[in-house]
Amino acid sequence: MAFRNLRQYLDELEKRGDLKRIGLEVDWNLEMTEIIDRTVKSGGPALLFEKVKGYDIAVAANLFGTWERMKLVLGADPDDLAKEVAGFLKPEIPETLWEKVKVLPRLAQLASFIPKVVRTGPCKEIVRIGDQANLLDLPIPKCWPDDGGRYICLGLVFTQNPDDGTRNMGLYRQQVFDQKTLGFHAQTHKDGHRHFLMWEKKGKDMPCAIALGGDPVLVYAATAPLPEEVDELLLAGFLRKRPVELVPCQTIPLEVPAEAEIVIEGFVKAGVRRLEGPFGDHMGVYSLQEEYPVFEVSAITMRKDPIYPHTIVGKPLQEDYWLGKATERIFLPLIRLILPEVVDICFPPEGLFHNWAIVSIRKRYPGHARKVLHGLWGMGQMMFTKCIVVVDDDCDLTDMSDILWRTFNFIDPGRDIVITEGPMDDLHFATPLWRYGTKMGIDATRKWKEEGFTRPWPPDIVMSEDVKKKVDALWSLLGIDNGRSNVSQRKGAGLP
Repeated sequence: MAFRNLRQYLDELEKRGDLKRIGLEVDWNLEMTEIIDRTVKSGGPALLFEKVKGYDIAVAANLFGTWERMKLVLGADPDDLAKEVAGFLKPEIPETLWEKVKVLPRLAQLASFIPKVVRTGPCKEIVRIGDQANLLDLPIPKCWPDDGGRYICLGLVFTQNPDDGTRNMGLYRQQVFDQKTLGFHAQTHKDGHRHFLMWEKKGKDMPCAIALGGDPVLVYAATAPLPEEVDELLLAGFLRKRPVELVPCQTIPLEVPAEAEIVIEGFVKAGVRRLEGPFGDHMGVYSLQEEYPVFEVSAITMRKDPIYPHTIVGKPLQEDYWLGKATERIFLPLIRLILPEVVDICFPPEGLFHNWAIVSIRKRYPGHARKVLHGLWGMGQMMFTKCIVVVDDDCDLTDMSDILWRTFNFIDPGRDIVITEGPMDDLHFATPLWRYGTKMGIDATRKWKEEGFTRPWPPDIVMSEDVKKKVDALWSLLGIDNGRSNVSQRKGAGLP
């Protein structure tokens, strides 16, 4: 199912009983965050705040906060999408005439997903230019007590390469400094930051637009780890099976989704920096103040009755986990294109995707796990991953108990831990240097003689299948009360 816009998506959620309308007045200052945080962590419904203190614009939140909701946004199960995505992105060079003919239908289908520019759209129903454009007219929340201010957290940020005109759509936070200016928090390794440096080098301000709303799949596409200069709108069109319609902005030479709820236009000023932050970020702590470029607003356009989409980040579990989980599944086949020995990969929520990954492999030769470690660190945003654990292919990556058992029991630290250095995410706070630090790889596979383990590796304790089947047949007759699970017993005893 492809959604034309945010309100179609909300209508579908309401039909499914997965949307809660909140008619009581709620304060945008912290109160909204506490409600969202409790709802997300309990697996609750999407929220529509119909009465925001001081505003007549509704706020929608928790739009991606469950796996079922994520599948609805994508229109399919991410595991099913994975093979389809890999088929389009897999590099193939046809060598014969027949191979060229076979590629043509796929190229034609891909061309049908190219964004389409239309004359106008709902996002242009209200147009405010210059002094009429006021950021404080929007119900932008303040999320956490020590935040430096109010933050736009779900804005689709559009920038353009000044040399070849290629577009980027990213998802970057923006701090509201005042009614006309924002902090442009595009991190060092993001395309938006790279584009800005290119404009600044030419001595020019960078045109920039922030779109809020539209088909919710746009938010996912903006977070997807695509190669440089690959248009995220093309991925969005592929996922929704029809092109995204765009309209020209009023004051800058960019296009934005026609079905957006609100669009903020402006320029990121060359040569200007300002302290941005603190901000309660997805690491679960406040990211500290740093100098970032400044976005100056030139226009705001919107629907007549706009809905402001919002999300929060903080200690897991938050809804950004489900966006990341979709990427984990969809892009797994692409990892296998480069590292075919990979069986599965998992990014536990506590690791916040950049900090912890577990990968299972079909081990074929000595040192194979180390080859995979270095291969993963060399793949795009995987370079940020602080800790990678490699396990054998018989490990179920949905079973955290089995993963941790292998991690703590299958290793000798002096032999099986790899420490290396490299770039780190801007928001990673524990490194001695900003944006640069160490990474750890753990080889938790069974060791071979060729890897220095001269003794026999002990076999796992496993009951025979015949005995298990016999006991299965007898179990109901035995009348054994299993009582509480081991997990509940540990908690009852005050153990972690």
